Amino acid sequence: MAVLVWIVESTWPACVDAARAHAAEGADVVLLHVNDQGLPDAAHGAFAGLLGRGHPEHDPGTALEHLAAATAAELLEAAADRLGRPCTRVERTGRGEREVVAAADGADLLVLARDGDQRRLGPRSLGPAVRFVVDHAPCPVLLVWPEPAPGLHTIPPAPPHH
Repeated sequence: MAVLVWIVESTWPACVDAARAHAAEGADVVLLHVNDQGLPDAAHGAFAGLLGRGHPEHDPGTALEHLAAATAAELLEAAADRLGRPCTRVERTGRGEREVVAAADGADLLVLARDGDQRRLGPRSLGPAVRFVVDHAPCPVLLVWPEPAPGLHTIPPAPPHH
């Protein structure tokens, strides 16, 4: 069994805990972190546009890329430690939701956490990135709450029957 776990800064502990609880012993677990290329690209563009052909070592986009890579490595290390069993760590760069869907090709299970409104049950508990992944994943998805789920009282009342 191949299990892909999407490691995101704010929700990774819940995903790792779910993988530990639901992935069979001996499963191939892959911890995936995606660095969004948008911010470094914007910084590269601003540097080139505003400062012309300055010295590349002063390009803030390069510094952001190095910082993102270091942060990803730290997150993946913490996630692997929390998982407590052999796993593969993968770092990708691009649009998070698209990279996750591509990485899930061939997986038997994808574990990810809700990224929207955590105060109530319902469709708004999924932000755009997770909604995209849930809608396009080429494998079964285990969708977890990053914190304890809100109570059933948060479901809006049913519309009246006419």
